[in-house]
Amino acid sequence: MADMGGERVTEAVGSAVALLRSAVDRDWEAARAGRVEWSCRQTATHIAEDLIAYAGQLAGRAEDAYVPFEIVLEEGTDNAGIIQVVETTGVLLTTTLRTTPRAVRAFHPYPFRDANTEGFAAMGVAEVLLHAHDIAEGLGLAYQPPAHLPEFVLTRIFPHVQPGADRWRTLLWATGRGELPGRPPVTEWRWNNNLVLATDRLTLEGVTPASAADLTTGGTGGFDWVVGGPYQGTRDASGMILKAYEAGVHRPEFGMFVLVREEDDLAVGGMGFHGPPDEEGRVEIGYDLVEGARGRGYATEALRALSEWALARNDVRTLFATIDAGNVRSQGVVTRAGFRKVSEDEEGLAYELGG
Repeated sequence: MADMGGERVTEAVGSAVALLRSAVDRDWEAARAGRVEWSCRQTATHIAEDLIAYAGQLAGRAEDAYVPFEIVLEEGTDNAGIIQVVETTGVLLTTTLRTTPRAVRAFHPYPFRDANTEGFAAMGVAEVLLHAHDIAEGLGLAYQPPAHLPEFVLTRIFPHVQPGADRWRTLLWATGRGELPGRPPVTEWRWNNNLVLATDRLTLEGVTPASAADLTTGGTGGFDWVVGGPYQGTRDASGMILKAYEAGVHRPEFGMFVLVREEDDLAVGGMGFHGPPDEEGRVEIGYDLVEGARGRGYATEALRALSEWALARNDVRTLFATIDAGNVRSQGVVTRAGFRKVSEDEEGLAYELGG
């Protein structure tokens, strides 16, 4: 799975700039941009503000807040000048994405207070496409971005939204800008960057639908793996994620996490849930490690962290795992993580951990 973030930002900006150039002689200040409260001029400027802000977050490795700066247009800047600023800030974000290490995360408030480079790329593409749409509506123009760009956004930061046949219409609906047959209007929305949990030696990185799709077809999911990875269980779990996403029932925080080793940024396994908790607050958990990474306590360390996170939620009361009778190592993992054996039959051993 190649890192396409910078390329997609470039394509999105090129698409929006082509629209803006087609209306460079129009009065952007007099026209309101679609359903937003800004004029078309303000909205075009806002595109540039978002692009440079995201570049700043990543370049500055911001941890707790937005980097405190903004861009100000020179007095007398005309529409052509604004287009130039949009192009320039697009290049700055693209360059930052291409030169920032994969493991870097920076502050963004929604929903878990940070995002990785792919998340910032998807947010940048979303801002460009959606506000280009707003401007087009305000000026009475037609706008249709390349089809793979809405797909890029939806599979990275809208994992909770069922993808419709038309990805562009789906993205517009998901952001309160359009209608889809059989779905209620959207009046409030947020995108959803992936959840990451940290332990002493690992980060547990939530798998997006884009990563899951790549893993199911033999790819890496965007991770660098230790020799022998990813294990087949990780690929199978990715298939479950993809099916849930396409059915519109995926809860990303109850999906799968790739276990990434802090010391070298190499993935060593996968761990996650078989779905969201049931009505009684029970949720099943599963995991696997690449063979060469076993015997070092990684699975126990990750399971403790994921269990603690889950049981701190109001909708989870019990975690359980089913393990083959002959899998002594896995039985040791759950036992060290605090699970207790509650039953045993020919299917295997059942372990539980309650809040």
